[in-house]
Amino acid sequence: MPLATQDTASASEAAVAVDRRAFLRLAGGLTLGFCLSGRAVRVRADEPFEPAARLFAPNAFVRIGPDNSVTVIAKYLEMGQGAFTGLATLLAEELDADWSQVRVEGAPADASRYANGDTGMQYTGGSNAMANAYQQMRRAGAVARALLVAAAAQLWHVPTGEIQVAGGVVAHAASKRSTKFGALTSAAAALPLPVEVKLKQPSQFKLIGNAGLRRKDSHAKTNGSALFTQDLKLPGMLVAVASHPARFGATLKHVDDTAARAIPGVVAVVPFAGGPGYFGGVAVLAHNTWVAKRARDALVIEWDETHATRTDSEQLRSRYRALAQQPGRIAVEAGDVAFMDTPGLQVLDATYEVPYLAHACMEPMNCLVQLTDSGVSIWNGEQSQTVDQRAIAELLAIKPEQVRITQLYAGGSFGRRASPKSDYVLEAVAIARQAATMGQRAPIKLVWMRTDDMRGGYYRPAFLHRIRAALDGAGLLVAWQQRIVGQSIRQGTAFDRGNQNGIDSTSIEGAAEPYVIANLRVELTTPDDVGVPVQGWRALGHTHTAFATECMLDELAIAAGRDPYQFRRDLLAGNPRHLAVLDLVADKAGWRQPLLPGAHGERRGRGIAVHASFGSFVAQVAEVSVTADGKLRVERVVCAVDCGIAINPDVVRAQMEGGIGYGLGAALHGAITLKDGVVEQSDFDDYAPLRMSEMPAIEVHTVPSQQPPSGVGDPGTPPLAPAVVNAIYHATGVRIRTLPIGERIPTNSPRVEPSDASDDPNH
Repeated sequence: MPLATQDTASASEAAVAVDRRAFLRLAGGLTLGFCLSGRAVRVRADEPFEPAARLFAPNAFVRIGPDNSVTVIAKYLEMGQGAFTGLATLLAEELDADWSQVRVEGAPADASRYANGDTGMQYTGGSNAMANAYQQMRRAGAVARALLVAAAAQLWHVPTGEIQVAGGVVAHAASKRSTKFGALTSAAAALPLPVEVKLKQPSQFKLIGNAGLRRKDSHAKTNGSALFTQDLKLPGMLVAVASHPARFGATLKHVDDTAARAIPGVVAVVPFAGGPGYFGGVAVLAHNTWVAKRARDALVIEWDETHATRTDSEQLRSRYRALAQQPGRIAVEAGDVAFMDTPGLQVLDATYEVPYLAHACMEPMNCLVQLTDSGVSIWNGEQSQTVDQRAIAELLAIKPEQVRITQLYAGGSFGRRASPKSDYVLEAVAIARQAATMGQRAPIKLVWMRTDDMRGGYYRPAFLHRIRAALDGAGLLVAWQQRIVGQSIRQGTAFDRGNQNGIDSTSIEGAAEPYVIANLRVELTTPDDVGVPVQGWRALGHTHTAFATECMLDELAIAAGRDPYQFRRDLLAGNPRHLAVLDLVADKAGWRQPLLPGAHGERRGRGIAVHASFGSFVAQVAEVSVTADGKLRVERVVCAVDCGIAINPDVVRAQMEGGIGYGLGAALHGAITLKDGVVEQSDFDDYAPLRMSEMPAIEVHTVPSQQPPSGVGDPGTPPLAPAVVNAIYHATGVRIRTLPIGERIPTNSPRVEPSDASDDPNH
């Protein structure tokens, strides 16, 4: 079922507006009707997705109605990152549509039409939506435009070359005739598709690169009509809240549900088995979330912990440190790192550690399931359609095409909703299947509480980096050996094919990059018996490799008596896009000018970092202040980004700001720790996101570019932590090599004095 959203509604459409939680009726195979942004939509859950006959639908990505509306079909999930707006911009640019008439619907799950690139799978991730869609969506718009032009030429008996299109109007200047798209839809639909279409040159763009375009999801999200899974309520629907074991790998042994069943509104208590990648447990079904939660909390459960993990964070840390003393699998090698043992070289040896991190989306995991006679229907903020379709089909012993997935808005993800093992989606289906055997075949919405979400596993893995690097007598970096220890996010998943020779490329991506180092070796050790479920987190491996690499670069610069900015410049020969963002951020941050002094007893410093990920190049300068008693504040972050053509400049800026805020919250506070196998954090009181009062002033500067677009959802996060940590050193002389930083810099730590090099004005 397509998800309909729009930025503006006509008067006729507004007249049929219905509250977003209002549904027309339940009939046949579950026929739903609901309204988003003033337009009512009805669809049968067991019917294939097809556009209405009266709509002009020249391809899978656009429909044009007689009312002049242009509906863009988005194969990517809108989870706050601006995908709907970007996709609409690309298509509307080549169509020459009226932006106010453009709306966006989420595509159904159908990899045959909506696969991501050449992967054969439909999913949203890797910050590649705009890169993948850049030509595809533009061509879809150009095809529709060509057909409208041909229809007008045929109607007016004029050459197609004499017809212009602008703002949703097709016109022939010589005869002074014009019409809007809607009047041409029937004639255009009858024409054959063009074999070739000519796309615009960047100099012709009107929408792409336009900073004034209003987002296509903003209106619905501000007036309350946007539909998230948590909003969705089907006739007869039951809410499921489940109890999971405290230790990963434990299974249900016995449940006493007497107290739970006594709570008014409880419909059923459903024990359900887990499977590979998802937990088993006990779910309470009720008519609303509050009753289901109260009853879930009243369950008395005994768990079998025979095979449960007893992972302890401190013990794991000690184990990783020991593993880093031993050789790992060689992932990258150039020259001979044994050169590091040459007499006369200055060798630095540092260990950097990052903890498990939760995704901590504002909307916890949830999923709505309806078993039907022809298969199953899913409503979800769906990020990984093909993987989830296959997993659900295997669980239910049906074909993937019998799994219908409706894409709703998602209240954030940062990778969590792209679970490679489909964990929470399979849990919802397992509960619905078991409930059906107990006579409860109603639609069932699984709702995780914040605590369930925080303790539910599938974290960014904890990693340890041990880096040894050597400087020669001239202060040049001549050797680098990096040993990385941490769990794989791909092992045993649908994406395992990305692993080569036991190396998960996401574990080492960004390590030592992009610096020119003659003698280089990156090694990886991947423990497979830790027992803590992990998966991708925002920016995947770049979040820990950038931290280790950019902090070590700073340490090397200080040891060489060099300015950290200039030290990096000298190592970036042959990397013009890295250099461009590095130079831009240094200029905009005023790197060469001394920082103004702080209040009495306050120390101030700047730090710099540069990193490339997902095809984009980002450099950041952080300014921090530290009070006499160690209170830390990040005052300012200046960011320079080269993401190719900035399709929506406001979205690029917002994503850089969001990535910086998200990364700063994790750097300051983020840590999931385990004690004897039990996760110690449970909510935002002990896993604190960045508070508004902690948000620094942020400046974003975009490098003008004619290169194809690249990612912006992820790349703003990796450079943030090292820039801040480097700034702390330049303010205080204290080296931080373990995250999170915390709110205070230990004043009793051994102090390492900053270099007094005259070309470093940043302390």
